[in-house]
Amino acid sequence: MRVLLVNMPWSPIDLPSLALGILKRSVDERVPGAKAEVLHANLEFTDWITERTEFTADDYEYYALSSYFMGCGDWVFSSALYDDPAWRDQEFAAAMKGKLRKSRLRMSQELHRAVPEFVEMIAERIVAYGPDVVGFTSTFQQNTAALAAARHVKRLAPHIVTVMGGANCDGEQGEAVHRNFTFVDHVIRGEGETAFPQLLTAIGEGSEAAALAAVPGLCHRAADGTAVVNPMATSPIPPVAILPPDYSGYFERLGTSVARNWVEPKLVVEGARGCWWGEKHHCTFCGLNGSFMQYRSKTPETFYSEIMELARRHRVLDMYLVDNILDMGYLSTVLPRIIESGYDLRMHIEIKANMRRSQLRTLAEAGLIYVQPGIESLNNRVLDLMDKGVSGCQNVRMLRDGAETGLSVAWNYLHGFPGETTEDYDPVIAQIPALEHLNPPVDLSARIAIERFSPYFNRPELGFDGLRPEEHYRFTYDLPESELYDLAYVFEAPQRGIGEPTVTALNDAIDAWKKHHADARLTHTDLGDRIVLVSRRRTFAWRAMELTDPYELVAFRLLDQPHTAAALTRKAAARAKDAAARDESEVQRLLDSWLALGLVFTDGGQYVHIAPSAVNEDLLRLDFMRHAHAALDASEQPARPEPAHV
Repeated sequence: MRVLLVNMPWSPIDLPSLALGILKRSVDERVPGAKAEVLHANLEFTDWITERTEFTADDYEYYALSSYFMGCGDWVFSSALYDDPAWRDQEFAAAMKGKLRKSRLRMSQELHRAVPEFVEMIAERIVAYGPDVVGFTSTFQQNTAALAAARHVKRLAPHIVTVMGGANCDGEQGEAVHRNFTFVDHVIRGEGETAFPQLLTAIGEGSEAAALAAVPGLCHRAADGTAVVNPMATSPIPPVAILPPDYSGYFERLGTSVARNWVEPKLVVEGARGCWWGEKHHCTFCGLNGSFMQYRSKTPETFYSEIMELARRHRVLDMYLVDNILDMGYLSTVLPRIIESGYDLRMHIEIKANMRRSQLRTLAEAGLIYVQPGIESLNNRVLDLMDKGVSGCQNVRMLRDGAETGLSVAWNYLHGFPGETTEDYDPVIAQIPALEHLNPPVDLSARIAIERFSPYFNRPELGFDGLRPEEHYRFTYDLPESELYDLAYVFEAPQRGIGEPTVTALNDAIDAWKKHHADARLTHTDLGDRIVLVSRRRTFAWRAMELTDPYELVAFRLLDQPHTAAALTRKAAARAKDAAARDESEVQRLLDSWLALGLVFTDGGQYVHIAPSAVNEDLLRLDFMRHAHAALDASEQPARPEPAHV
């Protein structure tokens, strides 16, 4: 049996498909007489479109990622799905007026008119390969491209069995795909590495009716054409059954593509599935994990071996870990072995924002230098509404410690939660100028989208009811809204939370943060008898100061972790034995003065200092300033102010 697995646009071009890499291995190892190959149609498209237009790497990333919630990438390929180069062009233009730049709108329409030719070409390539079965993966904005290719393949060669799977085919979505697009013979819902080999075995043996009924989650058709939907699996596959991916062909194909000049390719690796935090507290806005939230991870030996084998085989050290959250056990098992290996890996991973500095240092030493800690807000009340399990001060501490340990912290600021108020945002907005030396959000604050599988989708009592599929589904697909409801992942909902004036104020502050971050600086150096602080932030006039009072030294060190004024008073009294005791009102005045100087962040009654530990250049800069001041004084030049003492 010949099996061709197809990765259509808009799959990222700098990453091989983990799903198809796993399926290729599962077919080759688990289906007797079967052989699978992967067609990297996303790279084929890159070469095809750049021969015809001025298409760039930034353009591809826009349609693959940035425009996801507007559905631009899916709409582009809807023309091929419906054999109409002008498919709902006017509806798209009207909906995107004011949302897209004119150049981006024009490019979307040009691509929309052009892609039917590409899909026809790729379908002919698929048929020429001579597969018995062709499988399409669909995640994010791949749905219409995959459906269009499946439709054209079926038209050219009705005998070829067409299969779809992936995140866009989970649960009700998979049923809707199968029900509405009859050129898709089978849809696999849920994890595919067991179900897909079972399906192929049933097809190969010719005993389809009985065998197909045993494939969990499968959508198929009876002899009379009636759609049949098998129940989903009742439990996720165990980690021992999760195969490592086979990326044969991807790096070779990338090497011959124009995309080789656009991207630094990365390996995609997987240590765990599910979310251990989500099992206890499902973040209210999160729709990840779909059918199975249960957390399960590979053994440390298995995961380490897979990482090393992939790096050696493909001679690539950049890696993207797709785990929703890091297995904390790997900090003492897998990561020390990576450090000892001598491999200079660079990896991206999602983590919890309350990790300790020592744990972050281990991440950095092991090469996990790109982290996404799921910060989302800097306010306690809003974080509680999300059920995030962290505080605003803990999130700021994460930004501070990430900067200190050399991690690049990627995060988003979200708003629009039922129950939030302007009073939750105003104090944070006022403090953002003090944070400009820390990693800003990736983009401006965004109103939350309602995602399928999230608590906000499943539990209308949390604040969202009357949900409709997002507008872009309506001008992408020729389906009634009842079918779009099952097909869609993102939904329209009444706006909740803060109004536009507060959103504007927040985004103005974030925009300034992003603009001035590269030039901003705040660090501290603890020299025992004094703490030296160096600052370069646009809204604070001071440039250097020292803390020398014994009590204040103790208080600042305690603020490495978030404390209330009462807790700080109590702990400082126990530790500052050689200093005069201070009552809570005095400690509060000290905190207020540090807040005015931009040394601390406060939220929910807690305070945390925001100055990462200095590198040597900060001390050199302070020494230079002192010597320069002394030289000026000696030459009777006008004196400049000495570093302040607090």
